[in-house]
Amino acid sequence: MPDYALEAAHGGLVVGIDEVGRGPLAGPVVAAAVAFTSPPDEMLSRLLDDSKKLTAKRRMVAYDLLMQASNILIGVGAASVTEIEQINIAQACHLAMRRALDRLGRMPDLALVDGKHAPKLPCPIQMVIGGDGISLSIAAASIIAKITRDRLMARLAVRHDAYGWERNAGYGTAVHMSGLKTQGVTPHHRRGFAPIRNMIEAEAHAA
Repeated sequence: MPDYALEAAHGGLVVGIDEVGRGPLAGPVVAAAVAFTSPPDEMLSRLLDDSKKLTAKRRMVAYDLLMQASNILIGVGAASVTEIEQINIAQACHLAMRRALDRLGRMPDLALVDGKHAPKLPCPIQMVIGGDGISLSIAAASIIAKITRDRLMARLAVRHDAYGWERNAGYGTAVHMSGLKTQGVTPHHRRGFAPIRNMIEAEAHAA
């Protein structure tokens, strides 16, 4: 379970940053930046973990508590499908992180960033591999980023209901792939990703 040790060891305002949506075939990548202005209380600390490890119910409870907390700063940023295609997914993730930090409202003394490839940020950075299972701030960021992106994909699914985005968040599930075969590629699909690129090339060749 993550704890507050990295944040406490540094002191000052420490922000945790994480992104969601690197692997899907559709939709933007979303990042969140979360900084606690004082240590999170015991109840919230027990709830926080890597968003992928949490049940949907527990993730939603944690999200609601985070959004209601008075000792927290939150910034959310995204990079669009167009930007993913222009600069590649890795750079788009870093762009979303910078935007999330810009929206935090205060410049932190340190950014704890999940992963091993450092984005360019206007503050000191400490990379933390598996950080959403180590740092409470990064875990909180992972939850906020995931809920935000899942809700965005559910809204897109209202207009594009053949792909199951409200359930698969744009990942290449059987339902999503079936929708691609019957309805084709939408403007929200990442054309640089192999399954989408191959489908477009096959359609062009058949024509």
